[in-house]
Amino acid sequence: MKRLNFILLFIGILMIVLLSRVYFLSIKSNTYYEELSKQNYIKRVYQAPSRGLIEDRNGIPLAINNLGFSITVKPHLKSYKNKQKLHNIVKIIAKHFPEYEEEKLLKRYKKLDSPYKHDYVNLIDYIAYDDFFSKFTLFNSIEDIKVEPSVKRYYPFHNAASHIIGYVGKASRENMNNNELSKYSGIVGKNGLEKYYNEKLQGTLGYKDIKVNALNKELEVLKEKKPNEDNNLKLTIDIKLQKYIQKIFTHKSGAVIVIDVNNGELLAAASFPEFDNNIFVGGISQKDWDKMRNSFDHPFTNKLVNGLYPPGSVHKMGVALALLEHGISPSYSVYCNGELQIGNRKFRCWKQRGHGRTGFRKALRESCDDFFYKASLKVGINKISKTLEKYGFGQETGIDQINEFIGVNPNKNWKREKYNQPWYIGETVITSIGQGYTLVTPMQVARYTAFLATGKLPRPHFYKDNHEEPKKVQTDPEYLKIIRQGMYDVANKRFGTAQRHIRSKVTIAAKTGTAQVISIPQSEKKRMKESELEYYHRSHAWLNTYGPYENPQYAVVALIEHGGHGGSAAGPMVSKIYDKLYDLGYIKK
Repeated sequence: MKRLNFILLFIGILMIVLLSRVYFLSIKSNTYYEELSKQNYIKRVYQAPSRGLIEDRNGIPLAINNLGFSITVKPHLKSYKNKQKLHNIVKIIAKHFPEYEEEKLLKRYKKLDSPYKHDYVNLIDYIAYDDFFSKFTLFNSIEDIKVEPSVKRYYPFHNAASHIIGYVGKASRENMNNNELSKYSGIVGKNGLEKYYNEKLQGTLGYKDIKVNALNKELEVLKEKKPNEDNNLKLTIDIKLQKYIQKIFTHKSGAVIVIDVNNGELLAAASFPEFDNNIFVGGISQKDWDKMRNSFDHPFTNKLVNGLYPPGSVHKMGVALALLEHGISPSYSVYCNGELQIGNRKFRCWKQRGHGRTGFRKALRESCDDFFYKASLKVGINKISKTLEKYGFGQETGIDQINEFIGVNPNKNWKREKYNQPWYIGETVITSIGQGYTLVTPMQVARYTAFLATGKLPRPHFYKDNHEEPKKVQTDPEYLKIIRQGMYDVANKRFGTAQRHIRSKVTIAAKTGTAQVISIPQSEKKRMKESELEYYHRSHAWLNTYGPYENPQYAVVALIEHGGHGGSAAGPMVSKIYDKLYDLGYIKK
């Protein structure tokens, strides 16, 4: 009896297991196998949109897509059976387009083909429309070749605004892992606005669900979603002004910025020397890359946001505001005899015989170093640094460019953390005239100049729709008035450091700056002329300006690398830029 019960129990358990398996296979797995079945006969083909155009503020195209064709070849032709077909295809391509070598085409095909690949192999990404059109019928009639439309990024103005526009390049494996759309477009923004706004410019994917048979032949389109192409980028720059600045910039290297002081729009911004962005689209040669990378003038560096320079005397307005803010009277003056001795070291004024009795306005007009030496010692570096921070020194400007540098706005804590050393009073003295550890980018100086003109800090931007309200900075209006009067004198009064070099239809307020790149030995009794120094030992020349003086609308900032004196190096050029702004209607009477 026990044996019979055991047998019945075993049969019962076996039946339960079998029924459970049948339930799983017939019901629970139905959804899985139904999806698998769909995949066997429905193919989803993704469609990448055309990359958005980049236009200047007047709708002139700065980055476009040139139409052409790509050549794709049927997969699995490298087998012994189909080998001759592949060789014939490659021969035809090389015959009609001699720039493509047979061996390289074969190598590319073998690299991209695999036993698991069902899509056609992309053998040639792009051939220009005009070059291919006459041969379209021939190639389209070859059974194992598929000719498809293709586009290539093109920059019609070549090297104008090259650093800010940037360029695209072939998407790397890392790009594809981080950005699904780049798997299908094959390109991604590599620099400048092309990279910063890559998500917008590339648009969103579309797709088609296509019914195919066992031979992968398309039978029917079941569903289609068009790619989103609302992806154009309208900039704030005026390419006519940009080209004009490129024409009149006669120096080897530097930067020029034109910014609307009231809203932060950048009408022009150039980093010199420039380069043609088109050389990167198809891949730059090693020879050209090495030439650019090894140049002492650093053409590949976007000096607008990645160039770090001592600000020299353009720093003095911010320091003057710090002095006033921290207790120095507006009527304060010093007697400048040409030098200040601290211990065994002499800190010289640029004018060997000195400026005599000097107050704030004269100190700015004639750029008296000794005034700032003596006044800075009364206030101290920490208070000066705190005020300069409000004006954007040592801070990001927030501009829509990649990897913006923040520079250095030094103080005692900064030096302790950076070098584990104490701060010396001699360092306060040289910091007060924009030397020492202080480093800025031209874009920071442009933003700070806009503040001097309006009392507000705008966020510089290139994309029209990326505007935000300028930041109000707490500063006594009477103090700003003193600064503005000093800047007016620089360009318009006798002994002003730019007065002889600025001639414009517009009344301009300015400040010149000479930023040393090498120190002057104490044994040097008389400072050498910049023209007597080796070129790469010459000081950088700064000129920051705004105008019209009575109703500020634009700031123009120029940095000339190794240009010497800011007034003579940049004054005539900046005057022409204001005249151009006037002629183009940007500056109103």
